Amino acid sequence: MTLKNLIKTNATKEEIKDRPFILYEDLRLTHRQFYEESIQYANMLLKLRHRTDVPFHVGVYMENLPEFLKVAGGAALAGAAVVGINTVQRGEFIARDINFCDCQILVTERKYLSELAPIKKDLSYIPESHILVNTFWETEKEPLPFGIPLEEGLRQTQAEMGDAFFVDPDVDVKDSDLFMIIFTSGTTKAPKGVLNSHGKMVNFGHVACEVLNFTADDVAYAAMPLFHSNSTFLAVMPALINGGGVALIKKFSKSQFLKDVKRYGVTTFNYVGKPLAYILTAEKKPDDHDNSLRIAFGNEASAEHQKEFKERFDCSVVEIFGSTEGGATSIRNDTDPPECVGKPPEEIKILNEKGEECPPARFDASGKMLNPEEAVGEIVNTGGLALFEGYYKNPEATQERSLNNQYHTGDLAYKDEQGYMYFAGRDIEWARVDGENFLTYPVEKIINRHQSVFLSSVYGVPDYDAGDQLMVSLLLEEGAEFDPKEFYEFLEKQTKLEMSPKWVPRYVCIRKEFPRTETNKILKRELQKQKFDPDVVKDPIYWRERGDEEFKPFTSNDYEQLKKKFEETGNKHLLDIR
Repeated sequence: MTLKNLIKTNATKEEIKDRPFILYEDLRLTHRQFYEESIQYANMLLKLRHRTDVPFHVGVYMENLPEFLKVAGGAALAGAAVVGINTVQRGEFIARDINFCDCQILVTERKYLSELAPIKKDLSYIPESHILVNTFWETEKEPLPFGIPLEEGLRQTQAEMGDAFFVDPDVDVKDSDLFMIIFTSGTTKAPKGVLNSHGKMVNFGHVACEVLNFTADDVAYAAMPLFHSNSTFLAVMPALINGGGVALIKKFSKSQFLKDVKRYGVTTFNYVGKPLAYILTAEKKPDDHDNSLRIAFGNEASAEHQKEFKERFDCSVVEIFGSTEGGATSIRNDTDPPECVGKPPEEIKILNEKGEECPPARFDASGKMLNPEEAVGEIVNTGGLALFEGYYKNPEATQERSLNNQYHTGDLAYKDEQGYMYFAGRDIEWARVDGENFLTYPVEKIINRHQSVFLSSVYGVPDYDAGDQLMVSLLLEEGAEFDPKEFYEFLEKQTKLEMSPKWVPRYVCIRKEFPRTETNKILKRELQKQKFDPDVVKDPIYWRERGDEEFKPFTSNDYEQLKKKFEETGNKHLLDIR
């Protein structure tokens, strides 16, 4: 089954065709109407394809608007592949991702034209006439500085094609054909764009339907960005598989969440990172439990937040360990220990650097792990690659993940005596902040430009809510002094140029020296193990709390207060892992 067939079938099934598929503000687009509009977008994309010597790839650089899904629907019918461009990328990284994936058409919004203006001449296969700007939701449509309005592109295609504009182009599409490239992180050599065929997308959709018990009566709430896998796999695909609906919101908002649930009749909510924590900080109301939501499904919510969310909104919460690549999955049941990510299938094992299975973790009476060095290892699917199809134009990264025909996640975990798995961090070169995966090297590259910095090492440390916060260890130039306010201002300036706001570190350690290997490589793993514990790290640590606009000294008292927050969210064990 392909997405093309799904979209077409839903438009003809009597019990599905007139049900809403896309819900956005006052728009209710049925499955039949979605197919009809996808046909128009398919014909436009086919007309705009101007290079047959490069893949038929369409970049989408916008927030969660209906047109994102319409472009995707058009690509599915036209035999094109969608490339999701991260909207928090800046400058050269945008051009890098677009060019690396050979995009010859780009669909975006007016708000991102300022980011594209400096790099539009650097786009390899995209002339200015192939930058389509979504102005459908603008109340006053001012002239564009460059590119053409998306609606104008559709009108021009209709003028050229006449009645054929409304006829399915009927391109031959196979389930093995590429449908979407989703970036999971960057590397020093090339980005890692995960390959997702039509067949993989449909398979993921069926798994999600089974876990969510998703039917045509369900409405998924897609608040996570559509250029990521979370909303694509857990919201859009279930709705396509079983004829349900997808409620879109441009950008996640804790204050808007419950209003949207009630407005759209939302029944399922997919998340990644901290959304549950943020929602729980919204003002409580007596009727919070009076809603249609029946399940929240995602990863990295703390045990305490899962419990509180479940009780406050009268729904179930299901935590899952999984990746965009689809190589390994573990789902937590309600009866499982609260901090774990479930009891994974037998083939998913925790392996050490020698490829040997790690022994179970042992704990003392206080719950502290006694054997972290031997118990913590990499999560590996020893049974094969599952749904992993590789990375686009990156054979080295593909080989690294599929060594010995086993899927290596790059994520760390441990198991207890009963076989329950506990997430313990990521591959040292990755970080995940607020649900966003990225490599730390580009952050180091920017920080090293600071006039006082001789060398930097950036790594993820635990956040008490979920995922990571960034920490950077600095060696300063000889004679230089660290100015906390000036350093923050430097980083803030970079966010307006090429640095994502999520790349700004939470902690800064001013080191006298770095631990190193015999070949003079920084032992980043050792830095990460030390975290921000003042009793372990003897060098000065600075930090910024949420909302701070400068760094301040991180004291033992700060650490004790922070430990209480880790305890409150059920994540204190993350501080104990060394």
